[in-house]
Order: sequence, then structure tokens, then C-alpha cells
Amino acid sequence: MPEHVFKLDNSKRFTDQEKLGHNRWHPEIPPVATVKPGDSFRVDCREWFDGAIKNDDSAQDILDAPLLTVHTLSGPFAVEGAKPGDLLIVDILDVGPCPQEDSGPLAGQGWGYTGIFATRNGGGFLTEQFPDAYKAIWDFTGQVATSRHVPGVSYTGLIHPGLMGTAPSAELLATWNAREGALIATDPDRVPPLALPPEAEHAILGGLDRSEWARVGGEAARTAPPRENGGNQDIKNMSKGTRIFYPVFVDGANLSLGDLHFSQGDGEITFCGAIEMGGFIDLRVDLIKGGMDTYGVAENAIFIPGNVDPQYSEWIAFSGTSVTLGGEQRYLDSHLSYQRACLHAIDYLTKFGYSPEQAYLLLGSAPIEGRLSGVVDIPNSCSTVYIPTAIFDFDVRPSASGPVQIDPGKGAPRASA
Repeated sequence: MPEHVFKLDNSKRFTDQEKLGHNRWHPEIPPVATVKPGDSFRVDCREWFDGAIKNDDSAQDILDAPLLTVHTLSGPFAVEGAKPGDLLIVDILDVGPCPQEDSGPLAGQGWGYTGIFATRNGGGFLTEQFPDAYKAIWDFTGQVATSRHVPGVSYTGLIHPGLMGTAPSAELLATWNAREGALIATDPDRVPPLALPPEAEHAILGGLDRSEWARVGGEAARTAPPRENGGNQDIKNMSKGTRIFYPVFVDGANLSLGDLHFSQGDGEITFCGAIEMGGFIDLRVDLIKGGMDTYGVAENAIFIPGNVDPQYSEWIAFSGTSVTLGGEQRYLDSHLSYQRACLHAIDYLTKFGYSPEQAYLLLGSAPIEGRLSGVVDIPNSCSTVYIPTAIFDFDVRPSASGPVQIDPGKGAPRASA
């Protein structure tokens, strides 16, 4: 087994561990460990809410989730010899739930969860249609997930880290804060907000001297969005066997990661839309000196996906165009066309007995494929959503006999406002 450089004790909170991770991006957060090019190592990861979400039949914890504390990231890990302008090579050797822990109170101990966030907490991709908080619990049996809240489906896990990235330079951090602050200023009272500004009170800054936490926390970027350093990209195909090439902005690169997912659909559309869990990840790192200039990677990682995807061969697909539900024409709006494709899929699944919320949770957590199918044929963009038919316990295809009626079970729990 690779050297275990970041261990988590699952009986303790993230902030009470021997080595403290972080939940913000800042170049002054010191590394928890240093590795060498060519090294392989294991990292434990806590699910992004540090145990706040419970394995029960209530969604109140989703409504009250501590969003100011996310994400609980493992790292940073400095790579010996890494300099700004290099490319950091990261190989995902293995990734999975908490090993030898098939039950317990933490997501990753034999179970995970998917949530629909209420609009006041950031909402999801379809927050206008789904403004309330819901939850689904998923149980793991080997590589397969099933749910008492969304019956009739089972997924083979495509396990991956939702978040991984290198530390920003001071200059890059200032750029982030300036441009996101300018966006917020265009509509500062919007619900959900347009972006998340720095917030010092709930910042966790690793081994940084506590006397510096207030200053650094007031500058440090929140981890919710993806940015030039990688970050919270939520790319489901960045799984076992993947090789990633990250731009390096600071000495040592300072790689951090977390937000493990057992399964996820393209877009993670409910916001808390994957099957969230804690667990472990085994990595190997190396460097391409001067690689950012050599390969034209000034920003944003490039990657070569692994080849361990679930082998689905048959799909049912839904399309959408850039026309609002009210009939308003929008010009090549791919965000809207993907929303419409998802809504068409949800409408279809309700004909089999699912509630709209169950169908929405399914689309967020199942290994669906989302595609931009047309982006030039004015005025309409066209997006498509492909659902693998093999995840269903019944025939989900249209037929002359009409849709099978499933037992929706107890349904997905909804939080009271």
C-alpha cells in the first residue's frame, strides 16, 4: 500500500485531527506533508460537511447544512521541486469509500447521500422548479448503490474526487476576488447569490499560525466553484486510472483534494447532487518542468480519463432547446437548453410512478451523460441527457403497453421550512 500521508480518525471531527486540512484557497496555507516526484501516497478524505448529514429519513440536515464550512479538504501536499510554470502530474491509482468500514455514522461508512438544496442555500440547477430541500440515502454493496428513497434503480459506482487542485498565487487569488466581487456587486441581494465572497469566521486554514487566520481568512477564496487551479470541477470521469496535469502557481504546487463521490451525473445538477461520501484516494505525482508554457496550459487542468467506467451500452436520451418554460426565445443559451433536457427527463420518469423530486435526485446521482449537441444553429442551442437503461429494475423504454408503474416507496424526505 502507498505511504499513508494524511490519516483521518473517523471518531473525531475534521478540526480535531492530528493533521489539520483546510476549507479555503490561499497561497499562505502551509503544506501538511511534502512528497517527491514519482512518489505514491494515500490520503483520507472526509465528506464535505464533516458528518453533518445523517443516515435517516429527514432532510432537515440538508436544509441546515453548514455551507460556510465547506469543503473539508485534505492537504496541501507540497511536491519537492515544483515551481510556478510547471505542470503537476497526478495519477489516481485508487479511490473508494472508507476501507473496512461498512457501517457507521459518517457518509462513506457503507452509505452516502444526495441532496437537493433549498433556494436559500444556493439551490440547484433547477431551483425554480425545486425550491425546497430533499434528501436520498444510498447504501453501498460492493460497487453498487441502492436507495430506500429512490427505489427501482441501482448504480455501479464511478467513484471520483469532486474537488482537486493546486494552490493559487497571491496574484491569481486577487484576480479571483476582484472578478467575483464585481459580479456580486451587480446584484448583491440575489437569492441564491451570484458568487461567494471570502468569509473569515468559518475558515479552516491548516497549519497556518492562528494569529494570521483572521487576515488570511478575509482574503482566502471559498472552495465552491472550479477555477484556473482546478478546484471543485465535479467531473465524474476523473476516476481511477485518470492522469491529470495541473498548472503550478506556487513553489511546491500545494495540491489539495476532497469531496469524494460514489456516483454522479454530468452537472451534479441538484448542487449536492452526487452520492457524497468520505473515503480514501491513492495518488502518484510527477512534474513536467516548464510544462505550462510547453503545452499551452496557462490555466485549468487537462486530463486523460481512466478506463474503469461502468460499461453501459444502452441509453434513453432527452433533448432540450433554449426556449424557456414560458415560451421565451433565448439566443444559443446552452445552460437553459440543458435545463430543459433535464426537465423533459424528469417529466418522463414521473410517468413510471416517481415523484418529480425522486427523478431529480436520480438525475443528479446516476451516471448520466450530458452533452452539448448543437451550439451554432441560431437561435436555439440543443443539449441532451443520456440515462443508461440498465440502472433501472424495469423496462424504462417507451412501448405500446404504456409505462410500468413502480412502487415509489416512502419517497424522498422533504425538510420543513
